[in-house]
Amino acid sequence: QAQQAKFLGDVENELEELSVTIAQAKKMVELIKGVATKERERLEKLFAEASEVLATFHKEVAGFIEDGERSMLGEAEADLRWKEERRAKLTQCKQNLENVPSTDTIYFLQEFQALKVAMEENLSPTPSFQNELNFTRCTQAVGAVKDVLSAACKNQWHHLQGKGFDGLSVQETEEGLCSFPRDWVPVTLSPPHVVAFIIDLDSDTADKFIQLFGTKGAKRVLCPIPYPESPTRFINCEQVLGVNLMNRGNYYWEVELIDGWVSIGVIAEDFDPQESYNRGRLGRNEKSCCLQWNGQNYVAWFGGFESVIQQPFFHTIGVFLEYSEKALTFYGVKDSKMTCLQQLKVSRFAKGQFDPFQNKINHQFASLFLCKLKPAFFLESVDAHLQIGPLKKDCVSVLKRR
Repeated sequence: QAQQAKFLGDVENELEELSVTIAQAKKMVELIKGVATKERERLEKLFAEASEVLATFHKEVAGFIEDGERSMLGEAEADLRWKEERRAKLTQCKQNLENVPSTDTIYFLQEFQALKVAMEENLSPTPSFQNELNFTRCTQAVGAVKDVLSAACKNQWHHLQGKGFDGLSVQETEEGLCSFPRDWVPVTLSPPHVVAFIIDLDSDTADKFIQLFGTKGAKRVLCPIPYPESPTRFINCEQVLGVNLMNRGNYYWEVELIDGWVSIGVIAEDFDPQESYNRGRLGRNEKSCCLQWNGQNYVAWFGGFESVIQQPFFHTIGVFLEYSEKALTFYGVKDSKMTCLQQLKVSRFAKGQFDPFQNKINHQFASLFLCKLKPAFFLESVDAHLQIGPLKKDCVSVLKRR
């Protein structure tokens, strides 16, 4: 009986403990359901807000195309009407002159004078959009947004799964993930912090002898292009800048050399574009530096000093800017393999060594990183042609491993 009583007591205690743990488990179930419900509600709200942002952006871009089409189409149609009317008038005057009897001298002179007046009429003004249809940039802008969103979704999903970030991902900030600067679309690597830079050429900086092809291509031409006046436009050097600003972190971009002598580099945002030719060229001042292809060799320039590089020609040049290291490295890229052509960085020599170019770097190159920098391009020879290249992710991965 004593054993029976003890056993029943143990059972009773177990039942009481189970009752307590069951109550706790029920609370946990309700808590999980409640948290999940609230999380779903917040999720739906965030997706609704994101959809609203995209819908607004869609509306704005579509409106931009419609406005551009309306204004440019009106100008183009007016120009077409004027040309058709002029052709009809000249054709009629020519026929009238041909139909005049050879014996009627007075009538002939009248018709001849009418044709002469028609020929001397002022020509219609050249349409202002002859060089570029601005609204063609819309697909590039939307494509960049799509790429950023795709990378963000992929990497955040990996983050939720506990896989961490690998490869290309949206840039992180101290305040949170997915910070998108207004004037450029960065994609970063972690670790180390490397930004795959997407560059758009700034038409407001292009010299009049540089023709732009959208926002990615530039070519030097013989006939000046009637660009509108701009305080940021180069007037003595055939140069053009990217709209993008760099002031921290690391950046990587690639340029395709299509033809001619081309210089690729960076320049301080506050550089005066009205500087003389000798001082205004990339690398001939302390506010810029570059890698030049002169048809025979690569040459690195900074502060008017040069360093000749003995390397074969590469169709693709990679540029790697490291703010933390105060370094700029140029790579030759072929088949996703990278050859270091030149690195510009402060380096102390052993006793007895001296290099004028490196000495200039040692004394003044670091001060360049006190400025906000922009990608810069100098098309030195007529028909020189470059294209901002599509980024090779394999090369960015190489930099990541380094």
